Amino acid sequence: MSKMAIPTAQPSGFPRTLRRSPRRAVSAAVWYIVMIFASILVVIPFIWMISTSFKDATEVFSYPITWIPKQLRWQNYIDAWHAAPFARYFFNSGVVAFAVTLGQLISCSLAAFAFARMNFIGKNFMFSLFLSTTMISTQVTLIPSYLVIKQLNWQDTYQGLIVPFLANAFGVFMIRQAFMGLPRELEDAARLDGCSRLRFLWQIAIPLTRPVLGAQALFAFMGNWNSYLWPLVVTNRQEMRTLQIGLRYFVSQEGGTQWGIYMAAAVMVTIPVILFYFLVQKSFVEGIATTGIKR
Repeated sequence: MSKMAIPTAQPSGFPRTLRRSPRRAVSAAVWYIVMIFASILVVIPFIWMISTSFKDATEVFSYPITWIPKQLRWQNYIDAWHAAPFARYFFNSGVVAFAVTLGQLISCSLAAFAFARMNFIGKNFMFSLFLSTTMISTQVTLIPSYLVIKQLNWQDTYQGLIVPFLANAFGVFMIRQAFMGLPRELEDAARLDGCSRLRFLWQIAIPLTRPVLGAQALFAFMGNWNSYLWPLVVTNRQEMRTLQIGLRYFVSQEGGTQWGIYMAAAVMVTIPVILFYFLVQKSFVEGIATTGIKR
């Protein structure tokens, strides 16, 4: 009888890459090292910002660099909060960011569904024309947009800060690609059950493309939370200023910038973005886990 080769069982915890070939294992190890190094480079500025927010003025530019302050100066956060009306700035930035995010999710989803799942004359031409607006810089449309806002008398109003950004061409493109990936049979089956297009969009298409919608929500929130140029142009009263303009008050040309207080304010401004990121990250996992299409 011919002897049969019995495969040798390897430990289940043994990396799959190492089981295949040493060359691929080395390649994977190199990529891990590169990504770890890149992650460290990204994290270092944030660590320095947090560290500086607790420093005294004499420790900010000391050499060698002091990563851990000798004494944590919590007073920097109190001084930063009282140096400007930050409560009002937080409220304004929160209203604008959440309103624009919600508006973009609604408008982009409706437009993307029309371009992806409906047939009408000139659809491809209209989509190409619509997508070409992404090549136009924001600074180019700044003056025409301001003139429109001025004619509508929307200066120093929430409408002037929110309405111009309720639609986003890149968001339409990204969500359209996700909608095009849904099987046509799924929509046909829903139609046979008496499901309208709007109901199919709300109950089937949107839950199945939740990761893409979460990414668009993150882009919209971060873009408007960190917006500086447009709020600077359309707002004159301090009551309508946003956080990014409020941070500008800490930069002084005459008396010098108090970097400890400035970094404390920057940390407070960054925290909502980080919290929103973790909130959206959770929806990524839920969207993939609850999908109803077998692959």
